[in-house]
Amino acid sequence: MTYLGELISIGVAFSWTATALLSEYGSKRLGNLTLNVLRMLLTLLFSVLLFTVILGTPWPTGGTTEAYGWMLLSGVVGYVIGDYCLFQCYIIIGSRFGQLFMTLAPLAAALMAWVTLGQQMTFTSVLAMLITLLGIGISVLGRGEHHKLSLKLPLHGVLFAIGAALCQGIGLVLSKIGMDHYQAGVLPEWLVPFSANFFRCIAGLIGFTLLLYFRTGFAPLRQSLHDVKGMTVATATTIFGPFVGVGFSLMALQYTSAGIASTLMALTPIIIILPSYWLFREPVTWKAVLGAVISVVGVSLFFLA
Repeated sequence: MTYLGELISIGVAFSWTATALLSEYGSKRLGNLTLNVLRMLLTLLFSVLLFTVILGTPWPTGGTTEAYGWMLLSGVVGYVIGDYCLFQCYIIIGSRFGQLFMTLAPLAAALMAWVTLGQQMTFTSVLAMLITLLGIGISVLGRGEHHKLSLKLPLHGVLFAIGAALCQGIGLVLSKIGMDHYQAGVLPEWLVPFSANFFRCIAGLIGFTLLLYFRTGFAPLRQSLHDVKGMTVATATTIFGPFVGVGFSLMALQYTSAGIASTLMALTPIIIILPSYWLFREPVTWKAVLGAVISVVGVSLFFLA
């Protein structure tokens, strides 16, 4: 099908928009760690059902030991550290600004690929990074009382957002390395990303369960199972996020170039502006919109150059 990868990428951008909005609500209702434990559990459940229907076995096959190791490491970085930071920033600064900072993720991935895979950084790539940072700066910086520039958002929320973007970018490169170690022809090509994500979620479940246990114990998790609205949000967040969103984001890379896919998936900071206003009544200014557009243009330049 013509433009299949592009259509998948646009769908992923909308999927991640829904995930961000639902995750902001769910994190505030259930708590960051509780919601993430539920997301990992549900993703593994959905994955087992998928593999059983398609392969006749609940476990994915076709990966080497190296592949599973890389995917587990990707899960620790991308899910445990990255999603913990992301959901914390949703609680503190909201999903709209959180997704704006996530435009740094592709740039972090490029830097990681430069360090680990030897991929070159061109002048255009550096320029694109600066444009992306300019867009974020326009949205989150304003004139302060005692300084010409002042951060309009809580600093710890911004640091969580930056940490989430860096971990997502690094986790993406680790996932790519892991998928390169899969044996060709053992799995249908479109199923490889879901298999890879299965092992990422195993690492995520172990990591979030340990964090929850040492932070609060399992009482919040038990209480959440009786919260119908909370469980509904957790299920929807899982479907749009780690199951469909992540799986299809990796699938898009198989049907179109990484540059086009990443650019289209980076539209989330623009798509989320109006829903965020409707749901959370977050004020929308021309300055914020301009900053989001400039940031997405920077990401686009980075990949399409």
